[in-house]
Amino acid sequence: MKILVSGASGFIGQNLVKLLLDSGYEIHTILRKESDISRIDTRANLFIYDDNINSFLEYFQNEKFDGVVHLASLFLAAHTKDDIANLIDSNIKFGTQLLEVCKQSNVRWFINTGTFWQNFENSDYNPVNLYAATKEAFETIAKYYTETSNLIFTTIKLNDTFGPNDTRNKIFNLWSKIAKSGETLEMSAGEQLIDICYIEDVISAYTLLIEHLSSQNAADFKNKSFALSSDERMSLKELSKLFEDAVNVELVIKWGARPYREREVMVPWENGQIVPNWKPRYTLKEAIIKTIEDK
Repeated sequence: MKILVSGASGFIGQNLVKLLLDSGYEIHTILRKESDISRIDTRANLFIYDDNINSFLEYFQNEKFDGVVHLASLFLAAHTKDDIANLIDSNIKFGTQLLEVCKQSNVRWFINTGTFWQNFENSDYNPVNLYAATKEAFETIAKYYTETSNLIFTTIKLNDTFGPNDTRNKIFNLWSKIAKSGETLEMSAGEQLIDICYIEDVISAYTLLIEHLSSQNAADFKNKSFALSSDERMSLKELSKLFEDAVNVELVIKWGARPYREREVMVPWENGQIVPNWKPRYTLKEAIIKTIEDK
């Protein structure tokens, strides 16, 4: 099977590309010329996107992809007026061009990546921020393409993710840093519930969904949205204690020193349907230990 992965230079994309290659798939990645390709498996084929939809379409028609995994995204927790164009370009325009060439080249399926932040306060739709609004807008646009072609479009919604070699400014990286330095970290009161998934469990959900979309029951997944959710939701403060126990360190955190941000997610989305037959392989403690040991 031949699959194109967008966003392959990101944390999830790097890990997914390697797993798919190891599983015997032919993988192509689409990247902008300024993308860092140093962490992408060298077995993957690279296509440089220059914003020319004609060359984009020619590439798709020549390669005849079975499916697309769409991970590319611009994430901004908060935006300024100067960020609007980039958010729309990355999260709506590029994805729509991708859907257009999928339709014209008869791609069979498309796995989109959404976010729990589209469902603030467990609403059917209530975006936490403009980033989440652009993700919802793209899903709405996709309905046109599924109604006018045989493309099967489905979405996996993610919340927090973590794992080894994650260069993002995420919580476990921050805690690892202060554990080594002994410095004090100012945080909010820490009452918000955290739903966080380990990278190996995350990418296994994508491969499982690919199997579903390659089966005789593929049509059952059309226009469906699924979630990846941890079995061990806990408050941020409780998570810090689990981290301390797993890594055998003591964190110096000043709880309540920072206010909650505007529209802080206190309870992550609870109404998502889990990807059929998926469940986390690792406990949260096991995953934290693996993350630290594999650095």
